[in-house]
Amino acid sequence: MKTVAGIDLGTQSMKVVIYDYEKKEIIETASCPMELISESDGTREQTTEWFDKGLEVCFGKLSAENKKTIEAIGISGQQHGFVPLGADGKALYNIKLWCDTSTVEECKIITEAAGGDEAVIDALGNLMLTGFTAPKILWLKRNKPEAFANLKYIMLPHDYLNWKLTGDYVMEYGDASGTALFDSKNRKWSEKICNIIDPKLLGLLPKLIEPSAPAGKVSAEAAKAYGIPADIPVSAGGGDNMMGAVGTGTVVDGFLTMSMGTSGTLYGYSDKPIADPANGLSGFCSSTGGWLPLLCTMNCTVATEFVRDLFQMDIKQLNEEAAKSPCGSEGVLVIPYFNGERTPNLPNGRASITGLTSANTNRANITRASFESAVFAMRGGLDAFRKLGFQPKEIRLIGGGSKSPLWRQIAADVMNVPIRVPLLDEAAALGGAIQGLWCLKNQSGKCDIGELCKEHIKLDESKSANPIAENVAIYDKAYEEYSKVVKTLSPLYA
Repeated sequence: MKTVAGIDLGTQSMKVVIYDYEKKEIIETASCPMELISESDGTREQTTEWFDKGLEVCFGKLSAENKKTIEAIGISGQQHGFVPLGADGKALYNIKLWCDTSTVEECKIITEAAGGDEAVIDALGNLMLTGFTAPKILWLKRNKPEAFANLKYIMLPHDYLNWKLTGDYVMEYGDASGTALFDSKNRKWSEKICNIIDPKLLGLLPKLIEPSAPAGKVSAEAAKAYGIPADIPVSAGGGDNMMGAVGTGTVVDGFLTMSMGTSGTLYGYSDKPIADPANGLSGFCSSTGGWLPLLCTMNCTVATEFVRDLFQMDIKQLNEEAAKSPCGSEGVLVIPYFNGERTPNLPNGRASITGLTSANTNRANITRASFESAVFAMRGGLDAFRKLGFQPKEIRLIGGGSKSPLWRQIAADVMNVPIRVPLLDEAAALGGAIQGLWCLKNQSGKCDIGELCKEHIKLDESKSANPIAENVAIYDKAYEEYSKVVKTLSPLYA
């Protein structure tokens, strides 16, 4: 048996899969929940101790026999989080996450010093948003000066796990492009933005590596701690969206991937730099050698989970209740900005339920509207992709939303594009495993990532959903109304 392992460090949990690349099947999985520090000022943080425990628990659950067969490892991690370490490798402060919106002031400071939004876009290919890493670093400097003075290593979550396994301090282009410290077009650190934050910052950043290159090899210490073979390659890894792209085969032109998890993302592969920050498309690099224009919303399954808790329903009841309501929820709309919002850029945004009347106020309509709102938020991203010339033949759907037949049909109808679902779950972890396999094969000769994904990524045709013309027409009108409400409310949170 020949296997590779994929690790996915998400906001809610860490998962490890062992993938038999000869039989093309996941033979074992393990997971560990992650805690979250959440404050009313927008703070969302985790700790390195929780990440360390996640590795111990996940590898501890896997069978010793299967772990012996692992030949390479690839890691996916939640994007943008700032892991600040001192010279001794210990954390100097908590990890501020992608969903942390407490850095509004720092974004303003950096943007003004750079010369405004257009100057930032020119330097990075992106706007300076609270979700990105750069304002978190300035936040540490302004709020924890002693910690900043002792700062030695700047890592993203997946880089931290790479470092734990290998002891090597590196970063690949894909995840680096989400730091707002990186010139995505030219694939190098932006000296201009780094110097605005602090003159010493550029010297602290890790060495950049190609996504096909190894981050390092499993150290003897890590091998002993986790029961895995020493000296096997750990691939460059990447952010969860970049690894999700690998795990869905979004490494060539022709289709988009939509991830419906805590956050919602919509992204596609490009062999040239593409960005439209004004319309929410970030100009990221892929973790396969190209670029990955991406839309991110901060509230996806957040809305349905809130409604589920509010009405005290389990997952099955949630789907059954939503199915009782017709397309468009009889005019009820949920504006799902429970965590503020990134697209549109409203870090101080608030959620609301609107369109209520004496005739349509019921559990079923509110429940279905929470499903629909997550997809409405993605629709603007699809429109932006089409303006850039993308004509997707299909959308590959992953995340919690992909498990719901109702949500799959809503997505097909709102987007007016066929929805397809990968056969194997855990796209980000699988993407990590396949990138690990790519790295392994590159050691003995050049391997094409597109052909590798074509060989290993299969679709579950039983979960396909195609647009229904009658529903599409209803949702076009509902989306128009949703957009009107968002435009009206946005000035309240600017």
